[in-house]
Amino acid sequence: MNEKRLYSIIVSPHTTEKAVRVGDQVAFRVLNDATKTELKEAVQRLFSVTVVSVRIVNVMGKTKQFRQRQGERSDWKKAYVRLAAGQVINLDAFQ
Repeated sequence: MNEKRLYSIIVSPHTTEKAVRVGDQVAFRVLNDATKTELKEAVQRLFSVTVVSVRIVNVMGKTKQFRQRQGERSDWKKAYVRLAAGQVINLDAFQ
C-alpha cells in the first residue's frame, strides 16, 4: 500500500458512548473509498496492534433545514475495528 494513502485512509477516531462502551472495538471515520483490507493494514501498521476483523458502515447524510432552504449533509463512512484480546489503541496519541 502507498505510504501516503496509509496515513490518509483514517480521517479521525469516532468516539461516541456506544463506541466507548464496547471494550475490544474502536470506531474510526474513514475515507469514502476505503476497503476493509486497506483499513486493516493501515490500523496494524500505524498503531502496532493485531486486527481481528473490520466492519464498515456507510452513514447517509441527513436532510436539514438551513434558514429557509433545504440542505443535505454529506455521506460518510465509519469503520469498526475489532482488536485482538488485550490490545488497546490510545486515541489521545492520534490527535
